[in-house]
Amino acid sequence: MNDTALATIALTGFAVAFLHAAIPTHWLPFVLVAKARSWSHAKTLAMVSAAGLGHVALTSLLGLAIAWFGFRLDEELGHAFPLLTAGLLAAIAFYYGWRQLTGRGVCHHHPPGTTHAPSKACGEHEHDHGHTHWDDELKDTPLVKPDRGDWAAVSGLFVMLTLSPCEGFLPIYLSGVQFGWTGFVVLSVILALGAVGGMTLLTWLTLVGSERLRVERFERYEAGLLAALFAVLAVVALWLQHEH
Repeated sequence: MNDTALATIALTGFAVAFLHAAIPTHWLPFVLVAKARSWSHAKTLAMVSAAGLGHVALTSLLGLAIAWFGFRLDEELGHAFPLLTAGLLAAIAFYYGWRQLTGRGVCHHHPPGTTHAPSKACGEHEHDHGHTHWDDELKDTPLVKPDRGDWAAVSGLFVMLTLSPCEGFLPIYLSGVQFGWTGFVVLSVILALGAVGGMTLLTWLTLVGSERLRVERFERYEAGLLAALFAVLAVVALWLQHEH
């Protein structure tokens, strides 16, 4: 039964990581910068993978702190810990659901040196004929200026992702506390596969395709999807409490 619960958490975690990676902020800037600088597909995918690993490393480090704190709390609360976890996950699900219903969506980071137009809600940018707000935000920045070396673009893209962890995955670590360090390692691997794999896949598909992938709906409905996934995890936490 515990193996089934861990598998459920892992699958849900993969969905959260891949959904997070599918948001254009995580891969579209690499495509645009690559085209502006005439990077090869191999170099672009290497940049995406490297930045994605930095993204995962910081998230896993924060997850380690959450796991350690959860282990201590689990020892103190015993059978009450799953109830606390379920309550927190349900509260997170409610929060994301509220953001979706009120049109706030989930806001994401932007490359250094760019500005984000405040006139539109997150995830509600217009995309006409393959043009996105990223084209405007990256215009005239060190990331695409030909007179600036590749180092400016590489470091800017790397910092953009590395210093902005996958906040949606952090509650996943909390839900896996009862599985100890094994659960932490499994979830960290799942995070890497979902996030880095998703970013690399979407970047590659866009590079080899004739048109940019249309995944704006993921961004628009990300909050609602996260609400559903965290609601599932809350049920799993209650299930674990019942089994104990």
